[in-house]
Amino acid sequence: MQTRQFDRRQFTLKLADNDAEIRASQRLRYRVFVEELGASVDPESARLGVERDAFDPFFDHLLLIDNCHDDPDDRIVGSYRLLRGEVAAKGPGYYSSSEFDLSPIVASGRRAVELGRSCVDARYRGSIAMLLLWNGVAEYVLERDIEILFGVASFPGTDPAPFAPALSYLFYNHLAPEDIRVRVLKDERAIPLNVLPRASVHEEDAMVGIPPLIKGYLRLGGVIGDGACIDAGFNTIDVCLIVDTNRMSEKHKAFYVRGFER
Repeated sequence: MQTRQFDRRQFTLKLADNDAEIRASQRLRYRVFVEELGASVDPESARLGVERDAFDPFFDHLLLIDNCHDDPDDRIVGSYRLLRGEVAAKGPGYYSSSEFDLSPIVASGRRAVELGRSCVDARYRGSIAMLLLWNGVAEYVLERDIEILFGVASFPGTDPAPFAPALSYLFYNHLAPEDIRVRVLKDERAIPLNVLPRASVHEEDAMVGIPPLIKGYLRLGGVIGDGACIDAGFNTIDVCLIVDTNRMSEKHKAFYVRGFER
């Protein structure tokens, strides 16, 4: 599919400030996560064509709007949701706590934000859309003096075998430092990352299997929690990505502020 070129001036980047905008982002999420990637939703959500959960009211929803879109009711072409630590503590907790033990981050007392549900309309992938979204995340984080960004990032499907080189590479090369190393909850969904011996893991082979969003976090100096979780309902294998802004090199900080391309 040929990549379309877009002028960044046609886009608006903002936080949702009404229910209609959140609902439009949920429709985008439905197209991406349910129709494209095979996630499951309840019958009422399927009828409405939305992907939603009980955490949505607590998240800030970062939206990318194409002002030139043909359909004025569906101009949201990219979204990200962000949950600040103080909101999680007073409300529902963190979304990813159902898969990972987040106590190292929570106990640190540092300002944190959980990122999730990152998606871009298929017609806008490979364009500046993801870069603009990440610029919005960077601005959000800098304005609020947030120190730790984290969240679930996914490999497609629920069979870890094709991703053994990628998962093992992440373990041997990008495992989080002990003080912020979250760990997968030990239940039937948990799988280890180091499924292959270090000697058999080659970077070139491994990088082929790593999704673009995870690569983007790694370029920021991101690290990975210990273990992965099979999410059958979302048809994914999840890892927990963490970015500690205090550990960023100057190179990474400069890259972070200006955003990154997929």
